[in-house]
Amino acid sequence: MPKVLVICGATASGKTALSIACAKKLNTEIISADSLLVYKGLNIGTAKPTEEEKQGVTHHLIDVVSPFESFSVSDYEKAALPIVEDLLAQGKTPIICGGTGFYVNALLYKSQFGNAGANEEIRRYYETLYKECGKEYLHNLLAEKDPESAEKLHENDVKRVIRALEIYDLTGKKKSMQQDEPVPRFDFVAVSIDYPREELYERIERRVDKMFEDGLLQEVQSLCLQGVKRDMQCMQGIGYKEIVEGLETGASLEEIKETVKKNTRNYAKRQITFFKRMKNHFRISPSEVNLEKIIELCLT
Repeated sequence: MPKVLVICGATASGKTALSIACAKKLNTEIISADSLLVYKGLNIGTAKPTEEEKQGVTHHLIDVVSPFESFSVSDYEKAALPIVEDLLAQGKTPIICGGTGFYVNALLYKSQFGNAGANEEIRRYYETLYKECGKEYLHNLLAEKDPESAEKLHENDVKRVIRALEIYDLTGKKKSMQQDEPVPRFDFVAVSIDYPREELYERIERRVDKMFEDGLLQEVQSLCLQGVKRDMQCMQGIGYKEIVEGLETGASLEEIKETVKKNTRNYAKRQITFFKRMKNHFRISPSEVNLEKIIELCLT
């Protein structure tokens, strides 16, 4: 059984180009693990690869959701997992590419969801609460009862947030106190390009500048004219929320741009911290990126 290849790491570190080069070498397909690339119409601010940039390589989980819809980790898992399993069944090496850590983990691991049993009444109560009050309210509720679990679970991962609340109500104990180690689904190897911090920040600066040159402001304005609201999930992405907020407060274009750069740098730091903890993860300096060595890691 071939390994799954994960190409992860910070934004602006060259994940897309590396994944395409590897996919061509391995004659395989790429499964995007980016929480914004799933949205149609969000192109410039997500650095969505063009058809020309894809170089004929099949990409999955890009442009699959309307900007008016929400898309949870559970939705991602249901959509992406069969693709990974199908490629493995064909004897191919699936490539998971993206910087959304909780998407990557949803594919690589299955959770045991604690050892407590299920209670449909409690679950329905929280599902109703979610529909009436929203995911942020539900996540805040978990933060009050079990802050450790709330810190690990993203608010978009409603299914697991509800399960953590259910466990607490059933047992009176935090889910984080239970033995609930994730179970690996696949043999995998993860690779990221490890730029020195200052060089990475320079790449982020250039990327944001280019996004604005390419029309990011107009892209956001077009989405708003179509009826996409600031509180919708797609508008929480970096670059989108700052422009909407900046336009509402009368900030200058330069002020908006600087805020986007600052928030992107902070996001990159969080990504680096997240992926440092990943098992079977090889961090490669830009000068040492070698396709043959990466392919070898997948085959040994």
